Amino acid sequence: MLLHAVSSTRAGKAMRNALVQHWPEYAMEALGLGLFMVSACLFTVLLEYPESPLRHGLQDALARRCVIGVAMGLTAVALIYSPWGKRSGAHLNPAVTLTFLQLGKIQPWDALFYVCAQFVGAALGVAVSVAVLGTLLIGDGAVNYAATVPGLPGPWIAFAAELVISCGLMLMVLTVSNRKSLNRFTGLFAGAMVALYIIFEAPLSGMSMNPARTAASALPAHTWTGAWIYFLAPLLGMLLAARIYCWIRGEGEVLCCKLHHDNDQRCIFRCRYGG
Repeated sequence: MLLHAVSSTRAGKAMRNALVQHWPEYAMEALGLGLFMVSACLFTVLLEYPESPLRHGLQDALARRCVIGVAMGLTAVALIYSPWGKRSGAHLNPAVTLTFLQLGKIQPWDALFYVCAQFVGAALGVAVSVAVLGTLLIGDGAVNYAATVPGLPGPWIAFAAELVISCGLMLMVLTVSNRKSLNRFTGLFAGAMVALYIIFEAPLSGMSMNPARTAASALPAHTWTGAWIYFLAPLLGMLLAARIYCWIRGEGEVLCCKLHHDNDQRCIFRCRYGG
């Protein structure tokens, strides 16, 4: 009992220390994913709402996905290279954070608060979008709060697609961000992959890779079709990428969990980038 009480006290102190010292990074993660969701909702309304002039001007679904893909890719780039993204590491995704936790690059309390912040930030981003755009636009069936649902090929194809694209993204992040000569380009690679995934993979799964992103849209849309896919496949895919990278390069080659580390912002992680 005494040992348990001591352990609990230590855990409580560790939790409080994390909150007091690192709350700015948690807030930046929430704000970053919130802004990403605002962008996702806005461009989905502009390109998919039936009465939108852009929707009438672009009748081809592939053309519309190209515009949305480029817009969201640029949004991702802007967030990663923003002062907030440089400081927090711009995970913006619980699956990314939990993968770095498994790799031992982030403290457990930081990982917990990052994940909580990401879910809260994503939900607030959709809520702001509803307040600004109105339920008439964002709640239209063609927009549906930018919800991610399995495509016509079915849930298992969606699961496989989410696993593959999540694995591919994390492999890129680990490969590029852990090379000091390439680290500053990680955001550009990530933005390009987001754009390409939306253009070519979205018909299969809606292109989520992010449990918080899916939950934020599913809540107001009341659309939880295949929700298990978006909670499970991104994490499994990214954990698989971590195992592949460590098998090829070794765990010692994971320097940090910031996507963009080549900057002067503080780092709260188990970092070896400067070593």
